Amino acid sequence: MNPDQQLSLPFAQRLGEHAMQKTQMRAENEAPGFTLRAGDFILAYLKAQGPQAGELLTDMAKAAGHVPPDDRAFGAVYQSLARRKLIRQAGWCERRKGHGTAGGRVWEAAT
Repeated sequence: MNPDQQLSLPFAQRLGEHAMQKTQMRAENEAPGFTLRAGDFILAYLKAQGPQAGELLTDMAKAAGHVPPDDRAFGAVYQSLARRKLIRQAGWCERRKGHGTAGGRVWEAAT
């Protein structure tokens, strides 16, 4: 693909979904129940501490022992919680791990 070509948005979204599923499957193979346990931790943390940046939540989950082989496995955790309407996006923040780029999500418990 040359630099002038772009992927269509639907195709790029499917690629992202596929990559997230792969990292989730790898995490589940190495630590069965990872997605559920990490999700339970994140939801409890949000209920106790209030809205938090996703990167901080990921770091706190890892510090509590929820460590997947690839941090991208947390994407499936957030997606699962959001689809079940247990968390919702409360805003945006500057990313710490993205070289200060915009686009970090702030999450809050929905219940």
